[in-house]
Amino acid sequence: MHRRTFLMAGLATLAAGSQASAQMKMDDMNAMPGMDHSAHGMPGKPPASLMLKQGEALRDLPRLANESAEAGLFRARLTPAPATARFVDGVETPVLAYNGMTPGPLIEAFEGDRIEIDFTNDIPGEDSTIHWHGMPVPAEQDGNPMDPVVAGASRRYAFDLPAGSAASYWFHPHPHGKTAEQVYRGLAGIFLVKPKADPVPSAYGDTVLVFTDLRLAADGSIPENSMMDLMNGRVGDHVLVNGQKTPALDVPLGAKRRFRLFNATNARFLKLSFGAATMTVIGTDGGLLEAPVAVGDVLLAPAERLELVVSFDRPGEVKLETLAYERGWMGPGKPDDSGLTLLTVNVASEAGEPMPPLPEKLRTIAALGNATVNRRFVFTEKMGMGANGMEMGFFINDVAFDMKRVDVTARVGEVELWEVINKADMDHPFHVHGTQFQVIEHERDGKVSPPAYRAWKDTVNVARGETVRLLLKQDLPGQRMYHCHILEHEQLGMMGIVDVTV
Repeated sequence: MHRRTFLMAGLATLAAGSQASAQMKMDDMNAMPGMDHSAHGMPGKPPASLMLKQGEALRDLPRLANESAEAGLFRARLTPAPATARFVDGVETPVLAYNGMTPGPLIEAFEGDRIEIDFTNDIPGEDSTIHWHGMPVPAEQDGNPMDPVVAGASRRYAFDLPAGSAASYWFHPHPHGKTAEQVYRGLAGIFLVKPKADPVPSAYGDTVLVFTDLRLAADGSIPENSMMDLMNGRVGDHVLVNGQKTPALDVPLGAKRRFRLFNATNARFLKLSFGAATMTVIGTDGGLLEAPVAVGDVLLAPAERLELVVSFDRPGEVKLETLAYERGWMGPGKPDDSGLTLLTVNVASEAGEPMPPLPEKLRTIAALGNATVNRRFVFTEKMGMGANGMEMGFFINDVAFDMKRVDVTARVGEVELWEVINKADMDHPFHVHGTQFQVIEHERDGKVSPPAYRAWKDTVNVARGETVRLLLKQDLPGQRMYHCHILEHEQLGMMGIVDVTV
């Protein structure tokens, strides 16, 4: 039987059996929820009785206050705990939040700063961590699943921000077997590392746009993952921006705005356009590009970040909208992600202050050089009947994640070429902890193409049938993760450990 047919046949068998279960390919997780065909169990079908508040002014994410008076030291506290949010008037939704905020808070620090975050896990009965996504932190500070903070316990995360680390990072939990749930329940925050001197004109502002998605049951609660969520990754019914549905932003005519885009969803791919407004990419996961690049649209895979400068040269409404993108889907309930309005920018008829030009050169990104080690990582998924019923898993090099197994051993400072090959039925965004890498080429259907620009990245989308080649080196020793950043797939086994030695 053809492999794609096998997957679909397996899904049909599962849907037909009321007692069918699935076994996750992880060392300590067992049965998955069954198929749910209710309105809130399928993406794109929100309960009709729940109408989210829309059109409010775009809010800034609250800043995490620095409790230190010492220059160059940022010290604060972060506590994940149950909280409530009001997405719908008169309805309280139970969530998880850092310091009562979801999404958020936003941490802002500078290159060269010392960071000390006192973390207390107040999630009842669950381990948690903080993973500083993309940040150059020591392995023991990285919030890996091998280093959990049990419920009720505390620890301090402490690290220094080296020169050249200015970028748009974010943080989220990474506990073994609970990452997906803790993120979709609300745990995600932003970490901006600023340079001492920024080449982007300050007149453009610095606006953070964090994309999350939300699914609500009829009673306003957040339902658990269904079988479809586990297969495809959880896609909610509503895309939120800074926790709001279709917020609005007012700008004067002729304004140029700097936007930092963060895809903090579990599994949603966002192909985005500002319509007729001119978009220029100035940065990616690991900070600024060497030079600005004009674009018509951008693709933001789960966990990716982009910095844009958008020029608003015509009065009236400008909408940040989603465009169609085929990321692959197994089974029924495929969401239609095209034509969603995420943000409305109201451009005034009166001009504001003249805007300075964007510099032609932003910084220099040195090439990593020739690799001394080549590695291959092949993504596959499997589903079939086993001793415990329907079994499924997502794999790298034909093995599922085992927290007690080291998959790769690398050396500090050694440049490696990684070939990431996607033989699965959908796109998979690939993330490496502890470093930023440079994509050098894409290959699909026999066609090899270079990236549009040189950039530092920690997450790259690997499309179905595609091979992505990237160069990386780890500068700090210790165990690091590499995994698909569709969080449900990570939990179903698509993750490995690289042990970096001196």
